[in-house]
Amino acid sequence: MNLPDQAGTIAVRGVGRECQLCLIRKKGSEDWGIPKGIVESGATPAETALTETWEEAGLRGRLMGEPIGTYQFKKRSSMLTVAIYLMEVLEQLEEWEEDWFRERSWFSFDEAASLLDDHPVRPLLDRARGLLADEMRKQRDRG
Repeated sequence: MNLPDQAGTIAVRGVGRECQLCLIRKKGSEDWGIPKGIVESGATPAETALTETWEEAGLRGRLMGEPIGTYQFKKRSSMLTVAIYLMEVLEQLEEWEEDWFRERSWFSFDEAASLLDDHPVRPLLDRARGLLADEMRKQRDRG
């Protein structure tokens, strides 16, 4: 598999019906998205996903396995591939590197799906929700 051009996260907190995911946008914009950025030379997609989530949303956490999928989008004249990871949020800062021009907010999966209806990451929200439900079942069965 070729390395993706960018990597990002669907960052989640809480469990079950209380589970929320983080969306970000540039201040003054109506368009919500997820933290993502360019995979620089020498960095892995996983490292990039964690770094971008830290820089753009002020969140630290752990990736929950391999990428849950990819999407493509056109930027200028290039088609870019973005690898998306599911990330459990472990820490949230009140101030972060890009807070001067980005805002973050927490939404239920249904709210996020509505806000991202025209975003290419939208189909991966359903996959993320399914993986979280599977994880909860496994934990319940163990415990």
